[in-house]
Amino acid sequence: MLRDWLARCEAALDAALPAGDCAPQRLHSAMRYAVLGGGKRFRPLLVYASGHSLGVAPAHLDAAAVAVEMIHAYSLIHDDLPAMDDDALRRGRPTVHIAFDEATAILAGDALQTCAFDTLCRAPVPDAIARQMLATLAQATGAAGMAGGQALDMDATGQQQTLQALQHMHGLKTGALIRASVRLGALTADADAETLRSMDTFASALGLAFQIRDDLLDIEGDAADLGKTAGKDAAQGKSTYPALLGMQGARAALQEQRQRMDDALSDLAGDTRVLAELAQRATERRH
Repeated sequence: MLRDWLARCEAALDAALPAGDCAPQRLHSAMRYAVLGGGKRFRPLLVYASGHSLGVAPAHLDAAAVAVEMIHAYSLIHDDLPAMDDDALRRGRPTVHIAFDEATAILAGDALQTCAFDTLCRAPVPDAIARQMLATLAQATGAAGMAGGQALDMDATGQQQTLQALQHMHGLKTGALIRASVRLGALTADADAETLRSMDTFASALGLAFQIRDDLLDIEGDAADLGKTAGKDAAQGKSTYPALLGMQGARAALQEQRQRMDDALSDLAGDTRVLAELAQRATERRH
């Protein structure tokens, strides 16, 4: 099932992106380089898995899956810029500003963000649900979500954060788009308020678990496995879960979030096996 969804997502992304040989060719080529250059497609898979658990056909989830991956790709382009995390490696390849140039990278990120919303507008859902979906993605992307989390991350570089501040920052920077991915699938099914609450609880725990695992991998992994530069958090003086809790404490926190996810899924009536599998992958991944 996951393999089929991945194939759907790749085809839908390719179709939604501008052709690389159309003007402005450099911009379009950079957009395609960023989006189609690999990646786990974790967030689109969450859209498909959430919708699937509530009986939605994959064809009705393609637009939301493409939109969240475009937003994710835009965020990676901008995160890697010299003014932000200043990284030269992403998914085992040169980052967009290295492969092209800095101005093109900025424009590619901008264009992918707007392309995401244009794509989501085409989701085959009633207008009232479409408005909720657009609001969900906008809130997850802006100052109350991913962009706000990135700003907090930059402000905190070189400073020791409290655990509460770290959780809040990552709840925006990493967790907001993960929560939106799960919620978009559920909204496509016109889920009731109780189902949405359980989905949000699951997704919040998943977002935190994903980040804790990221922090552990930044210490334990290497660039060949990760596809990006390892050890950058420590080098830049960033607070992390291992730094605040120790390695064993961070692993215990990861397991605590795993239990939260299991409890939330047990409250849902649909087929949540794929959501559970994705949760397991997030907590056990090697890259």
